[in-house]
Amino acid sequence: MTEHTKVDHSMENLDSLEPTSAGPTVLEKSKPRSANMASNKVECNACPVLCQITEGRTGACDRWGNVDGVLTRVDPVVVMRRLSGKDASGQPAAGEAAVAATSEAGPDTELFVSGVASGTTYPDYKPAPFIVASKARGVDMVTVVTEGIFSYCSFKVKIDTDRYLGPEQSNIRHKGEIVGHVTTAEYGSQMLSLGGVHHLTGGSKKEGRITCDVMMALGNKQAVELTIDGGAQLVVQAGKAPIVDGKEEQRMRVGCGSATIGIFAKQWFGHVDEVIVVDDHITGVLTEHQAGRCLDTVPSGIKMKGRRSTPGRYFQVANPGNGWGGTDISDPLSIIEGFDPKVAHPGLRLLITSTTGEHAEYFELDEALQPQPKPMPEVLRKVVDRIGENCEPSLCSVMFLGGAGGSLRAGVTENPIWLTNSIKQALTNVTCGGAPAYVWAGGGITVMVDVMRMPDNSFGYVPTPAIVAPIEFTMALADYERLGGHMDNVRTIDEIMKTDHHHRIIDWHDPASPWPLGNKPMLA
Repeated sequence: MTEHTKVDHSMENLDSLEPTSAGPTVLEKSKPRSANMASNKVECNACPVLCQITEGRTGACDRWGNVDGVLTRVDPVVVMRRLSGKDASGQPAAGEAAVAATSEAGPDTELFVSGVASGTTYPDYKPAPFIVASKARGVDMVTVVTEGIFSYCSFKVKIDTDRYLGPEQSNIRHKGEIVGHVTTAEYGSQMLSLGGVHHLTGGSKKEGRITCDVMMALGNKQAVELTIDGGAQLVVQAGKAPIVDGKEEQRMRVGCGSATIGIFAKQWFGHVDEVIVVDDHITGVLTEHQAGRCLDTVPSGIKMKGRRSTPGRYFQVANPGNGWGGTDISDPLSIIEGFDPKVAHPGLRLLITSTTGEHAEYFELDEALQPQPKPMPEVLRKVVDRIGENCEPSLCSVMFLGGAGGSLRAGVTENPIWLTNSIKQALTNVTCGGAPAYVWAGGGITVMVDVMRMPDNSFGYVPTPAIVAPIEFTMALADYERLGGHMDNVRTIDEIMKTDHHHRIIDWHDPASPWPLGNKPMLA
């Protein structure tokens, strides 16, 4: 017996939601009692930990408990509801408020049983907890509903900011433990990869536990504090602005320095002699840039630091940082080596701005061809403000990425490869908590889903450690029978609602998402 199997929690960890019906029901029975187990305990076989749970308490995962001597899934299964005949965008978002069981369904109501709190198929030979028959557009459908135990999974976090977060491939830590790494920067965003099987199982027990904590919090739309080696301290939360080194970000850039020149060149033309748009990656210079040439701007004679790429586009003008345009500079003149006296002239008007418009200064050259700060003309201020107007709000986007190609497929069919093939052939639609899942190309079933489109608190864990996430497979009933599905376990939605009382109904939570039944698969 391992240390984890002895863990159980107090009554306060039992289901805190107001039940929509008369208490929990048994979703999974335990195996026969071990000879050396106390009479007031049950052994949970919903995951490999095999907790022995005292009556009135929950196991280490807080998901399964001993209710009157019977192993019981203590959280209510989440069922989604919408008015039939309405597409998702026509439904108001009514939130997660539970409704009374008497108002569960009617002739104008469609229901979808999600995998949230549905239970698992562990030890993997069992049919899925719910195999639901329904109709969509006059077609007989089946949805196979389960919670997957994911060791092979991670969260990809997109952070919209120009701020320098840290070197690519740098370790990311939470409470001192490595939980991920910095990956490639994308246009106006920094990307993080958090979790994964290496951190869950390949390091110390503490690393695995803390990694699991971070992943579950991210998936459940909670704030997480992170530290990047050689970089920034972050607070990230799905759907919220990132906090970088204690400062809440406001904008992502309108484009790189070169793109900003191209977008606003015509609006600057005639009002200024030279414009520099400072950017960590590509700094733009108006009079050298093709946009300036097409407008017949006069060369300014400016000499820039950094590596000239193509006309008007400079790399490495400064080091990455939290200053102007994602660089480490606070003095914009520091990236200018000087002006060619054969070309430049006193009174030359120079605007320097960042890619978000948060930093901008105006200068004019004196008799020694040195830039001197001057009040910014209103016509230029309007264009700088317009840069800011065109910057989208800075947000954190959190995507769950999981490999569902393992044992959970046995809960769908006795021949798992047929399920995989049916997904690749677009016969089967995959959702996670009802949210549309993107299925990656190649082997296996690797799915990616935006956690903001999933119901709140969709993710759980088991202390192996691994993440527990909902997943649903929807297909035509005839296709399910052809791929060798567990036909004896198919139940109608009406039967499930009448017999499985421990559930709660939420109104369809994401008006922008397609209704899971009848939706076309999202394939690579």
